[in-house]
Amino acid sequence: MNDQKNNKRSKGGRKPKINPCNHRYVFRLDDEDNSKFLSLFEASGIDNKAKFITSVLFSKEIKTVKIDKGTVDFYMRLTSFYSQFRAVGVNYNQVVKLLYTHFTEKKAAAFLYQLEKHTAELSALCRKIIELANEFTNGNIEK
Repeated sequence: MNDQKNNKRSKGGRKPKINPCNHRYVFRLDDEDNSKFLSLFEASGIDNKAKFITSVLFSKEIKTVKIDKGTVDFYMRLTSFYSQFRAVGVNYNQVVKLLYTHFTEKKAAAFLYQLEKHTAELSALCRKIIELANEFTNGNIEK
């Protein structure tokens, strides 16, 4: 009767792995080797030390991704500047339309003259930004 109760019981817990890793190896490192190991492990980006060790032992390819904070910061600022630049372009078109609809031609021409001056300054600034971006991508910027 106990055998029947045990057979009807559902198995709880984790499903068994298809290919379980049953073999275990232990090795010891001194402080210098351990620091080298940890730096390689962190550079690899793998989240599990056992996977890292097996990939190194069996010469599997390890991809390392290094993120340069300066490059990311430059990219973020350039992206935000680009969105602001586009907004200025949209506002530019709206201002020109409003000038001609609400002012006389003489007054609108005076305002457009001032707007042209600021546009020339913005264009020069844009050229400098493009030069800096090209220098940054070519690696010519000195830190």
